[in-house]
This record gives sequence, structure tokens and C-alpha cells, in this order.
Amino acid sequence: MGEHFEQRFAQSVGRRHAGAVASGTLGTWLALRALGIGPGDEVIASAYGWHQVAHAIGLAGATVVFSDINYWSGCLDPVRAATRVTPATKAILVGNVNGHPAAWQAFAALATAHGLALIEDSTEAIGSRYQGRPVGSFGTLSVFDFSQPSALCCGEGGMVVTDDDALAAELRYGRARSIADRRSVSIGSRVPLQASISEPTAALGAAQLARMPEILARRKAVEARYLAEMQSFEGIKPPYVAPDVDEVHWMLYLVHLGKRFTASACAQIIDDLGTECIESVLYCQPLHQQFHYQSMGWQRGQFPLVERIADRALALPFHARLAADHVKFIVKTLKDSSVNVGAGAAIY
Repeated sequence: MGEHFEQRFAQSVGRRHAGAVASGTLGTWLALRALGIGPGDEVIASAYGWHQVAHAIGLAGATVVFSDINYWSGCLDPVRAATRVTPATKAILVGNVNGHPAAWQAFAALATAHGLALIEDSTEAIGSRYQGRPVGSFGTLSVFDFSQPSALCCGEGGMVVTDDDALAAELRYGRARSIADRRSVSIGSRVPLQASISEPTAALGAAQLARMPEILARRKAVEARYLAEMQSFEGIKPPYVAPDVDEVHWMLYLVHLGKRFTASACAQIIDDLGTECIESVLYCQPLHQQFHYQSMGWQRGQFPLVERIADRALALPFHARLAADHVKFIVKTLKDSSVNVGAGAAIY
């Protein structure tokens, strides 16, 4: 079943090879290992996003070099990333943030100009399309994750895809050792991880992949309900979609609160929503503000666009089973809370 899932997934994103792994973090670590990236090497990445993916750089023994984002898309900015390239840079790790594709044409040119590997982090994206191609088809290697709240949710697991035969072979070698290897004298030449997925997880993933058009369509219907209800906010803008992006399938429904919302006001809104049993969170804690990376010298103030967005990007419940009445109640509660904290309606 695992091989079936891999083949079907590779076909779905137009890739030659796919390798199922235990998580997006392990998939990214395996991708870095397959590329030969380790101690002494630098990898450029965004400070805005899910920390476990960037953690893979540290697990590989390489050094993460953060860069700022495009204010509108939330994705790594290729112009700013170019200024971070040094002789030690070996790869750029670029995420399709919350489902919005990054500027892949510019990143491909940047990677080619400097001879860098381009790793596509699609752990927050499945189904989105950029310039006629699906996410997952742009990096030297591309990584997906199937934990909650992904549209393809198996509870755990992930996938690494590539068109490179040698990288695919190295990924499969590094992913796990088999029973047949128990008497091998060469298996320890490059110690493999235990990073494959179980057969039940692969079966669940394959079944959901077959239903992916239906799942994405239902999520789009929920998005449309949110957009309609959000019109009750004065000045609210719909989620941004870049001109060269064909289609975005959001992982979460984000509301960008205005600059007049203080940190305490945002916390109060989250508390008010929680009182009504509505789970909401700020989208992320920027990586350069987390203890692990601050111990390396990163600190608040280095990436103003990341901080401006992250301080006020509120994630609301978003899944295919969310009914119209649920959405109406969530938005009304959010609006009432935003007025109660004295900041008025939500606005960019």
C-alpha cells in the first residue's frame, strides 16, 4: 500500500518519484541529507512559519540563515533572500505559506544563479497552483506533511517528491533499514533513519488522495462562507492572492488584524473566542523570537515584516465539515470581541 500511495501522490503533483516519510520534519531532514548538506553549510529560510520544518536544518547539522518575507503573501521574499547568500550557502528552503505559493520563478532563477539546491516546503499546502503547475512541482525536492490541519490528514506522515533519480534513491536508502539488511556489512556506511510510515497510514493517505478534489471543493465552500460573513467588518480585505498564482487552497483561515490591535487586545480576542468554545490562535511565533534560535543570536527587530504580520495573524477554525451556521457564529463572535476590546473592526 505504501508504494501505491507514493506512486499516486507523485502522479498528482507531476513528479517522477515520491517517498512516504513519518513527518514533514523528517522528510526535510532526509532531503538535506540526500543533498549532502551538513555541518559548515548554510540554508536560507523564512522566520515566519511552522518551526519543525526549519528544525530539520539543525538536525542535519547545518546553519539556518533567516530572511524576511513578502508582506502580502507571507512567503519568503526572493529579493531579500538573495542578500543572505554567502559562499557557505548550499540551499534555500522556501515555504508555500498557509497554502499560498511562493514566487517560484524568481526563486528558481536565484537558485540557478548561485548553484543552490531549492527545497520546496509544501507542508502547509496541497492543491494550490502557480503558473499552471501544482505546488510540490518546483523544488529540487519538495516536502509535504499529512498531520492536522492539512487537507490530506492522516494524523501523521508526509511525503518527499523529486524528479532526480539519484536523490530518490538516496532518500529511500536514508528513510529506513529493512529486515533484508540485517546481515549487511555496508548498511552502516550512511546510517539510515527509522522514518517511514506504516501501512495503515499509507492506506488512509491513498484513500484521501483519491477524494482530494471533493475535499478541496468542500473547503472552498467553507472559505466562501467566511468571505461572505467577513463583509460585516468595515474595511476588511479578502485573503491576498498574488497575480501569478492560479489557485490557493488555504490550510487555515487567517484574519489579519489591524495595527491598532495591541498584543493584549489580540490575546483578549483569542480568550473571548475560547469562552465560546471557538479555538483560535495566532498563526505562528516567529522563529527568530524562539529560545532555541535566540540562543544562536537571532532576536526581535531583525525581520519587521515577519513581526508585523505574526503579531496579528489570527487563525480561525477551518475544515471541510464547518457548516454555514458555524461560520456565522465564529465571525459574529470575532466581530463582537474586536469591538469590546476597543479596537474596532478587523482590518489589514
